Amino acid sequence: MALPDLIEIVPLDKPVRAEVTVPGSKSITNRALILAALADGEVTLEGALWSEDTQVMTEALRKLDFEIKVEPDPEEFCNRRITVKGLGGRIPNAGTAEKPLELFVGNAGTAARFLAAMVCLGNGVYRLSGVPRMHERPQAALFKALRELGYRVESATDKLPATIFGRDAFHRVPNSLGQKDGDAMERVPPMRSCTVSIEESSQFASALLLCAKRGGWDVKVVGENAEESPYVAMTSKLIEVFPSLGGKFQIEPDASSASYFWAASWLVALRPWFDRSVTRREGSEKPVLVKNWPGSGWQIDADFPDFLPLPERISRDGQLGDSIMMAIVLAADGEAAERRSFAGSVEVQMCFQFTELGRLRIQECERVKALRTELTKCGARVVEKGDILAVFPGKLVGVEIETYNDHRMAMCFAILGLKVPGIKIKNPACVKKTFPNFFQKLAAPPPKGLGAEIRDAKTGQKLGVDELFAD
Repeated sequence: MALPDLIEIVPLDKPVRAEVTVPGSKSITNRALILAALADGEVTLEGALWSEDTQVMTEALRKLDFEIKVEPDPEEFCNRRITVKGLGGRIPNAGTAEKPLELFVGNAGTAARFLAAMVCLGNGVYRLSGVPRMHERPQAALFKALRELGYRVESATDKLPATIFGRDAFHRVPNSLGQKDGDAMERVPPMRSCTVSIEESSQFASALLLCAKRGGWDVKVVGENAEESPYVAMTSKLIEVFPSLGGKFQIEPDASSASYFWAASWLVALRPWFDRSVTRREGSEKPVLVKNWPGSGWQIDADFPDFLPLPERISRDGQLGDSIMMAIVLAADGEAAERRSFAGSVEVQMCFQFTELGRLRIQECERVKALRTELTKCGARVVEKGDILAVFPGKLVGVEIETYNDHRMAMCFAILGLKVPGIKIKNPACVKKTFPNFFQKLAAPPPKGLGAEIRDAKTGQKLGVDELFAD
């Protein structure tokens, strides 16, 4: 049974003790799928996320004629064991200039960027397209870098849809007289070095780095704090340890998904383990635990508990990744925001500032505007100035939340609904992008879930756990 198009989250009336599993990391899964396809042998990915974004990537690789086997994961329903037969950098299927091979990427930024670089290793022509929102999201810096490497990329807007010519297709560049595309052209060998800016997205650099060894590319990454970019660092670390000759690789749980349960624990339980003197790995006193949590340090959002209680200022650039959205929503709740326990004292914070939010504007939706709009509807005072949101905590009220088809908007405000009565989530099924069983985790009885009641907002009927899967 499909999720209703409007659901209501009923607040929890008491703290819960739970140990939940969360699906595998989307960021790591889609990187690992590319590396597995480029490997010199068969690679099995354990604990791989199975959601809309990773299914898009898997189907694209299958369309490129990679042999992929997908099996259930006994530990987590939304994970899979995925076995990919790597072909040593060879891309088996391609189209022609007259009929490019069509690859659909949905609204998956990782698929759009990683596949754009990968198909350059192929022997033909490929056309990448997605949903309308994906056609609005930036690609220009990546396309510029691919052109520097000598590949031909055709796009009317430097966004998707785009047609990409692989390394053995006909390369054309403006001739020495500066004539443009369509005029007389001359053949040149592909360049093998490029510079890529990550000002708009670090995925541009990751896309190139994942394929650099097979392409013989020298990639220079530029942009503010480029050397410290956590997602570029994740890519580099993954490349170092990945079994490129074949073998098994374990995908760790997704820290961004875990942040919702850490936030729920803070919002409705408010137990002392959030004192900064106690780390998230130290004990069983935590009301909500995330099972099988790794200590790799690869995911920036694994630091989310270190920002509870909330400090006065948090940056999207280097402190938190996507989980900063959850922090912004938490900041709006006056009661939770004022409970800043540290060494037995209590401080009251009147304003929280969230900075360097520019990249949030060009993701699944314009997230800065969306957060400001929906929190304001809930009664919060939120001031937007440039790429900064200032949130003044106060008493919130329940309203219908527009999710803008953005999975993270749906999940952030669902967590708020565990505290604030009357929160109703529109289009809750959008969570299928990264966490299809998210609402099942909220509703499942402890210790495997939080035991929350979720209703069909139109009928008032309580929904069973089996009715809460997003597909």
